[in-house]
Amino acid sequence: MDQRVKSILAELRSMGSARNRAGMARYGITVDTACGVSICELRKVARRLGTDHRLARALWATGNHEARLLACFVDDPARVTAAQMEAWARDFDSWDLCDQATTSLFDQTTHAWTVAAAWAARDEAWVKRAGFSLMAGLAVHDKTGTNRAFLRLLPLIERAATDDRNFVKKAVNWALRNIGKRNRALNDAAVACAETILAGANRRAGGTRGGDAAARSARWVATDALRELRSERVRARVAPDR
Repeated sequence: MDQRVKSILAELRSMGSARNRAGMARYGITVDTACGVSICELRKVARRLGTDHRLARALWATGNHEARLLACFVDDPARVTAAQMEAWARDFDSWDLCDQATTSLFDQTTHAWTVAAAWAARDEAWVKRAGFSLMAGLAVHDKTGTNRAFLRLLPLIERAATDDRNFVKKAVNWALRNIGKRNRALNDAAVACAETILAGANRRAGGTRGGDAAARSARWVATDALRELRSERVRARVAPDR
């Protein structure tokens, strides 16, 4: 396994470039350990490697940015434990790594729903983001998830909307939008949640503009979500529940 990992790391380094690393940095990606390989190219490598839990654990242990992304693509969701999810979450240092782990792997595990709710209540920025990006992934990928299960996530979204940390509030907004695009009933519920968030932000600010960082964050989360969830495109797409 050690030799296999060394070979993969050598391949990743040969695929990367300083130009790609600079581009990643411009998008707010931490590149301290990055080679500069695109997600598209990494997925091609993952398809060739196939599903391999042991390899995924070994790749993650290298600390290399692309190797960790690759680990998210080759791991076996059925073998991922809650303890592994927690350990990896503590290592998150960039939004792309957080989002790929949660929406390409963790959302397919049996622990996803419990972990999403738990992480949403945490204070660490990347762990909290992971809770809401995991919700966003579940809204797209969990075809068996019930409306009731998603409705239970909306109070968590409402409470977190005042978190003004950029990477957190964007994930809160992402989760709200994805839930609201799942079907008509959840669209109505997500719109109502966004309206509640907006009303709370305006009360906090004493008006529809300005206010403290928490009010501005909540107002952005709500108005951005409402813009999409009320759009003709989304409303036409979500079929009425039968």
